[in-house]
Amino acid sequence: MTDPRLTALSEVLLDDGRTPVEDCLVEHGELNVVVAARDLLVTAERLRDAYGFEELIDLCGIDYSEYGIDEWTVEEAPNQGFSRAVEAHHAARFSFEEPPPAPRCEGPRFAVAYQLLSLSRNIRLRMKVYCPDDDEPRVPSVVGIWNSANWYEREAFDLFGILFDGHPDLRRILTDYGFVGHPLRKDFPLIGHVEMRYDPEQGRVVYEPVSIEPRVNVPKVVRHDNRYADLPASEEGDA
Repeated sequence: MTDPRLTALSEVLLDDGRTPVEDCLVEHGELNVVVAARDLLVTAERLRDAYGFEELIDLCGIDYSEYGIDEWTVEEAPNQGFSRAVEAHHAARFSFEEPPPAPRCEGPRFAVAYQLLSLSRNIRLRMKVYCPDDDEPRVPSVVGIWNSANWYEREAFDLFGILFDGHPDLRRILTDYGFVGHPLRKDFPLIGHVEMRYDPEQGRVVYEPVSIEPRVNVPKVVRHDNRYADLPASEEGDA
């Protein structure tokens, strides 16, 4: 059941001329606010100071380049067992030789989602900002507004390649020294590009081209079930 405070807050934000937002949507009991990159800092400060969202719980990058694409063209995984992902004649998916279908998402490829919490009001909000440039995705850093964003922005930079202008120390935080690429981008192979092992003769760790064959053991299936559907008002009480 949707908290009526979220609906009221979305209406207030849309009417507030001092808080520039592009859209407010209450869905699945959550409030999602879309903000333009140029207005990010102004909106973030207003959400903190005027609306009491004192704490940034989390920040993550999003890559929409394969949004809505199933790796297996079925609603549920078939029952042929492990071989369905390894043997070609059992695989219920497009092949690695064929191009994948076109994504069902229009607009910018990258976005950043901010999970905000108001401790004083016990209410949550998700703020989403789309990166205007797909080739060099960048948005302003919010470290000066919520200090907890420091490592979160480094993580989004490391894994998605999103740049945060004004960050005090924007460098990788999870991958190895000299790592090439951004592993959570949709075009980065799941098996990676290199593998490492310890070479006793050289007495050090060496990097070599990856030797694993590309395959999918766990399918990515776009599911449509009642967990993600809003119940009619008459059924909310029974649920």
